[in-house]
Amino acid sequence: MDLTTPALLFPAISLLLLAYTNRFLSLAQVIRQLHASEVRNAPVVRRQIPGLKRRIALIQYMQGFGVLSFLLCALSMFALFIHGEMPGKVLFGISLLSLAVSLVLSLVEVLISTNALAVVVEDLEQPD
Repeated sequence: MDLTTPALLFPAISLLLLAYTNRFLSLAQVIRQLHASEVRNAPVVRRQIPGLKRRIALIQYMQGFGVLSFLLCALSMFALFIHGEMPGKVLFGISLLSLAVSLVLSLVEVLISTNALAVVVEDLEQPD
């Protein structure tokens, strides 16, 4: 394995972290709007609060594992740069595992987000 293999992950991880940051900012905006809203005690809003809390935690872990993957990828490149073939391979492997965990957490967060939308649609379907 040479130095270019882990270097291929750098742009992908950077874009992934940017996407995670955008998801966090969108969620923060939704939470702030709900807090400022006069209907914040409405049943439909109350039903979404546990999901919002879970999404905050998941995004935190998604970003953490993404950053860990990025750091391990950089350390892998450094190890390969100084001709540490085995440490470079191990660090790269752990980096890939960390990236995979981050992606799985992202999928779980998307599923929770989809459930929140289903709650809103269900409320819209209710007759007034």
